[in-house]
Amino acid sequence: MKRPIIVECRVDRVASSVYTRPFPRDPEMPFSDNVSVLQADGREIYIVGTAHISRQSAEEVDAVIEAVRPETVCVELDQNRYDALTDEERWKNLDVFQVIRQRKVSFLLVNLALAGYQRRLGEKLGVQPGAEMLAAIRKAEQIGAELALVDRDIQITLKRTWRSLSFWGKIRLLGAVAGGVVSEDELTEERIEEIKRGESLADMMQEFAKQLPQVKRPLIDERDAYMISRVSEAPGRKVVAVVGAAHVPGMLAQFGQGVDRRELETLPPAGRLLSLLKWLLPTLVLAAFYIGYRKHAGEGLYEMVWAWLVPNAVFASVFSLLAGARMLSALTAFVASPITSLNPTIAAGMIVGLVEAWLRRPTVEDCQRIREDAQTVRGLFRNRFTRVLLVSVAASLGSALGAWVGGTWVLMLIGR
Repeated sequence: MKRPIIVECRVDRVASSVYTRPFPRDPEMPFSDNVSVLQADGREIYIVGTAHISRQSAEEVDAVIEAVRPETVCVELDQNRYDALTDEERWKNLDVFQVIRQRKVSFLLVNLALAGYQRRLGEKLGVQPGAEMLAAIRKAEQIGAELALVDRDIQITLKRTWRSLSFWGKIRLLGAVAGGVVSEDELTEERIEEIKRGESLADMMQEFAKQLPQVKRPLIDERDAYMISRVSEAPGRKVVAVVGAAHVPGMLAQFGQGVDRRELETLPPAGRLLSLLKWLLPTLVLAAFYIGYRKHAGEGLYEMVWAWLVPNAVFASVFSLLAGARMLSALTAFVASPITSLNPTIAAGMIVGLVEAWLRRPTVEDCQRIREDAQTVRGLFRNRFTRVLLVSVAASLGSALGAWVGGTWVLMLIGR
């Protein structure tokens, strides 16, 4: 096997800078180039760069932990992802009504879509997604090492990422996610190992930074700093950290630097402009109703009300039906959308989703099949649980579109 990339890091506590130089190592541990070693204060930290759907990564993780016998094994997981990976019964406890009430529909759908994509690739390669993390967890238990979950909470990461984006940036990100999920490009085990190598990975990250620079910071850079900080504080003279290969260069660069994890765990406040924009359309529409009534008496108001009602009701109900909603749910969207569009604190999709959930009543069996059904679009529509989520999102999208069409129509009527 190839010799590892080894660095010894000495930390200047005053200048907060890190100096690196090669140093001799134990020839009895012939690790690959995917393993980096950091030394500081008499401790050794082994960082294993992996791919999440690679059999070789899982085997290498097992071999490194066996050879090093660390006191602590760190993994690139938070509590939510750890539970999803290790608890096969977790899906049984999902409550669709709670998901809708807590406004986690979009979050759950995106996670299911990405997990389904990884699972689909994993089946092609004959390996379970996250197999290298499972290998680390099981090996830590086997040798009696402490297990540390060092990644930031996934919900905080996604929220910080979303809030960092402009409107068009959000559109581009959603397009990129959808394109990746439905892509049929062939991904072989050889291609995965090629991507894990330094030069290929660096090229991919540079391209990613060019395309979506606002996403790279919260999704990659902040987590690099967060994880190396947690890893550095892990107990024991020997520590093994198992992380995605894309994080290794950033973690090495951040080693020894001061990291304010509390700041990285804080959700930035929503922009004042965005908060104002949520109320801009309802305010303009209500003002238009008043002006229309004063200017044209009852006839003008009647026409404006219809201009607002029709697009809202039609778009919300049609989008709901396209997502496979029951007729009562579509009727709910028809009635609720014109009202909820005037109050940004209530989403039409939440009301429609609750009605759809009451009608479909997803079973435990539906919850158990979520991971399998989420691998295909047909499966998402077939599963009653995910069908409810799709209807909820579709109703919200239709309502939003109808509100802008209706609002524009109302404002045009004022100028007549």
